[in-house]
Amino acid sequence: LLDSSWRLSRLSSRCLATAPRPFHYQDVMEMTRPADSDTPYKKLTTDYVCTSEHLGKKILHVDGKALTLLAQTAMVDIAHLLRPGHLQSLANILKDSEASKNDKFVALELLKNANIAANMVLPGCQDTGTAIVIGKKGQYVMTHCADDASALSHGVYNTYTGTNLRYSQVSPLDMYEEKNTGTNLPAQIELYSTPGREYKFLFMAKGGGSANKTFLYQQTKSVLNPEKLLKFVDEKIKTLGTAACPPYHLAIVIGGTSAEACLKTVKLASARYLDNLHDSGNEHGRAFRDHQFEEQVLALTRQCGIGAQFGGKYFCHDVRVVRLPRHGASCPIGIGVSCSADRQALGKIDETGVYLEQLETDPSKYLPEIRDSDLGNEVVKVDLNQPMDKVLSLLSKYPVRTRLSLSGTLVVARDIAHAKLKQRLDSGQGLPQYIKDHPVYYAGPAKTPEGYASGSFGPTTAGRMDSYVDQFQAAGGSMVMLAKGNRSRAVTEACKKHGGFYLGSIGGPAAILAQNSIKKVEVLEYQELGMEAVWRVEVENFPAFIVVDNKGNDFFKQWQTD
Repeated sequence: LLDSSWRLSRLSSRCLATAPRPFHYQDVMEMTRPADSDTPYKKLTTDYVCTSEHLGKKILHVDGKALTLLAQTAMVDIAHLLRPGHLQSLANILKDSEASKNDKFVALELLKNANIAANMVLPGCQDTGTAIVIGKKGQYVMTHCADDASALSHGVYNTYTGTNLRYSQVSPLDMYEEKNTGTNLPAQIELYSTPGREYKFLFMAKGGGSANKTFLYQQTKSVLNPEKLLKFVDEKIKTLGTAACPPYHLAIVIGGTSAEACLKTVKLASARYLDNLHDSGNEHGRAFRDHQFEEQVLALTRQCGIGAQFGGKYFCHDVRVVRLPRHGASCPIGIGVSCSADRQALGKIDETGVYLEQLETDPSKYLPEIRDSDLGNEVVKVDLNQPMDKVLSLLSKYPVRTRLSLSGTLVVARDIAHAKLKQRLDSGQGLPQYIKDHPVYYAGPAKTPEGYASGSFGPTTAGRMDSYVDQFQAAGGSMVMLAKGNRSRAVTEACKKHGGFYLGSIGGPAAILAQNSIKKVEVLEYQELGMEAVWRVEVENFPAFIVVDNKGNDFFKQWQTD
C-alpha cells in the first residue's frame, strides 16, 4: 500500500508538471499599428458603398463594381508610378560620395525612367508582371457580387487589355504545350476574413525576373547563432546576382510554421507590408523584425561590390528581416527581393468610400542636376551596322565594365525563339543570317502605344538562354549578346572559345529605352509568338556595359556559383 501511494504521488506530480498552459490566441503577424497607418490615400469614389443595421451591428455593403474599379485603378497606377520612398532612395544614391559612378548612372537612369512612366503611357517595366491581389475582408463587410475574386479579376482584365501592358501569363494545354492567355489572367488573388468593418487590400505586380529570385533554404537549429547565420546570409545574397534589376528591397525570413508561410512572409516583407511588426518576440509565437540584423545584412550588401548592377555600393536600398515561429525539426529560411520596378499599392473600402494609396505622380522632383562627368568615365560609341567582325574588333579593345553607347540594328529573341532556332540548327538547316550579322537582344516588348516606335522594351534575364550560347556561337551566331544579369561559366567559356561578348543592359528603365533609344521595331520571324517573336530593332545611343569579353574575363566571376 505504501508503494502504491508513492507511485500515485509521483504520477500526480508528473501530471501537474506537464499540465497544458492556459489557452492564449496569438496573431503571429500582430502589428504595433495598422500596416497602412502612414499610407497617403486618394479617394476614388463614394459610390458603391452603404451601411445597414442588423442585430445591433452596422454592416458595410460593397457593390462588386467597387472591387473592379479599385483593382483596375491599382494595376494602372503600379505599372506607371512608384512610392515616394523608393524614389527618394534612388535620389539618395546620387548624393552619396561613396556611391560608384556606375551606381549613380543606374540610379539616374531609373529616375529618368520613372519620370517618363509617370505620363501613364509607357509602363515602367516591359514585364508588367503577374497581378497579385491580397484582400482582408472584415467580418461586417457584405459584398454584392457573384464572387469577389471574379470582380477583382475583371479589374485586372480591364487594365491589361485596355492599356499598353504586356500579357505574360501562359496556360498549359497539356503537360508540355502552352498558350498565352491573351489577357494576363489568371491573377493571383488571396482573400482572408478579419475582424472589423473594412475591406483592405495589397496590390502587387510581380515580374518574372524578381519572382525568380525568391529562394527557400531548409536549414536546422544549428544555423541559429550570430556568426553562422550572418555567414549563411552573406553567401546566399551574393547568389541573387543582378538579373532582377537592383538596387533591391531585400527581404529575409527566418522560420515559419511551413515552407509556404515562410515564402509568403518574404513577399509581404519585400513590399514593406510588415514594417509595423513588433521588434521582439514572445513565448506565444509572435513574429518580429530584427532591426539590428537588418543593419548587419545591409552592411554586407554595401560591401559585396556588386552595386547597382555593374559594380559599387548600392546592391540594396534596404533590408527587412522577419523572425517567425517554427517547428522544432524544421528551420526554413526565405530570401527574396522587390526590384527596381517596385510595384505595390495599398487599397481600402470603408463606409466613406473606395481608396487607393497615392503614389508619386511627379518624379521629376527627385531628379537633380547631374553633369556627365559625375556618371562615369569614357563612353565608347559602337556602330552596330558595320560587319560583325568590325564590332568584335572594337569591343576587344576595352575591358569589362566599359560603358557603351550602341546605335544600329539589334535582333530580339527570347526563350521560345531560341528553341526554334536550335531545332533548325539540329536539323541541319543552320542559323538564319540575321543572328550572325547582328547582336541578339534578350527582351520582350510591351504593347506599342499609338504614335510610338515601341512599347516599353527593357531586357529580360539572360540566364535562360545560357544553354544555347556555345552551339550558336560555334555556328557563327549570337557573337554579341545583350541582356541583364549575370551569366553562367558556360557562357564565359563559350565567349572565350569563340571570340564572343556579353553586354549588360541596365535592368529597369524600359520606358526610357522605348522613348529615347528605340527608333524602329518590326517582326522578322515567328509573328505568331507575340512577344516571343523574333524582332528587328533599330536603336540609337542604347546604353550598355561590357560584362563578358572574348578573353574569358567576366565582371560577375567572383560571385558565380555554377
